[in-house]
Amino acid sequence: MYAFIIFVSVFFSFFQIKADEVNLFTTRHYESDIKLFDKFTNKSGIKVNIITGKSKPLEKRILEEGKDCNADLLFLADAGRLVSAEKKGLFQKTESNLLESSIPDQFRNKYWFGLTKRARILYYNPKFTSFDEIINLRYEDLANKKWSKNVAIRQSNNVYNQSLVSYLLEINGEKKTKEWLKGLVENFFRNPQGNDRSQILAVAAGEAKIAVANTYYYALMLSGKKGKEQQNAAKKVKPIFPNQDGRGTHMNISGAGILKYSPNKKNALKLLEFLISEEAQSHLSKNTYEYPMLKNVNVSKLVKKIGIDFKEDTTTNVSVYGTLQKDAFKLMKEAGWN
Repeated sequence: MYAFIIFVSVFFSFFQIKADEVNLFTTRHYESDIKLFDKFTNKSGIKVNIITGKSKPLEKRILEEGKDCNADLLFLADAGRLVSAEKKGLFQKTESNLLESSIPDQFRNKYWFGLTKRARILYYNPKFTSFDEIINLRYEDLANKKWSKNVAIRQSNNVYNQSLVSYLLEINGEKKTKEWLKGLVENFFRNPQGNDRSQILAVAAGEAKIAVANTYYYALMLSGKKGKEQQNAAKKVKPIFPNQDGRGTHMNISGAGILKYSPNKKNALKLLEFLISEEAQSHLSKNTYEYPMLKNVNVSKLVKKIGIDFKEDTTTNVSVYGTLQKDAFKLMKEAGWN
């Protein structure tokens, strides 16, 4: 009888441990995310076990381990990567009235949910380019001969660029996108290289007139966290949100989905729903300089300085970045985008 009681005690202790944890695979590498997960643990009593890495190795591990994989959630940057994981059958369908009512349709589907927003915008240096030249600029205008040898942008293998081209492919069709890519490549001030901050640095130095980069990289530079040199360079340039007189600026996301064989599905859903709370949304914006998914959330001063009242494209579903990414990349390479 005593042995039976010990067995039952151990049995329920094991499931109590399982019930009080959630296993997260994430490509995000922010120390502030860990602090946010600690907040979740303090509120819920659920421990968040975190494995970080790049998207492909994480996906490979999930696929290879199959039903034996103990991961519950996969958190990825860029809608294209979320769709890629979905196509591989990594996610399970998830229903949540809270997530569905809080997140606009264009930033979610049945398998994954956008948790933060990113704007891929343009930057110029007022010392070399006047505001009158840049006002009402569209993404489409980057192929204009006016900007010959003056556009700074990353390589074609960058997922943010692939999503941007996928977006334009959806909006403008293949013929116009091909023509645009041809003109854009001719306007590169150098063979694309470096990260987003490198493009902003080129404009700050007067080497190029327009840079293409995500807003949070610009905010990171302004914050001083990347050193005084980058901070001073960022102060020399100004952001411009494209297509403000039309459909609005291209938006992307970071987001997460519950994995197909999640052993802690209820806890995974609780974490997802926490991440869309006002507290979590404010934390994310203030620490990673992304745009919150929720409206009327307190954001960092730097995000406000860059701009929060711009017109977003609210009609294009970000899923197309994944469905068209292969076609977009092919067109980019054909145009000579290295």
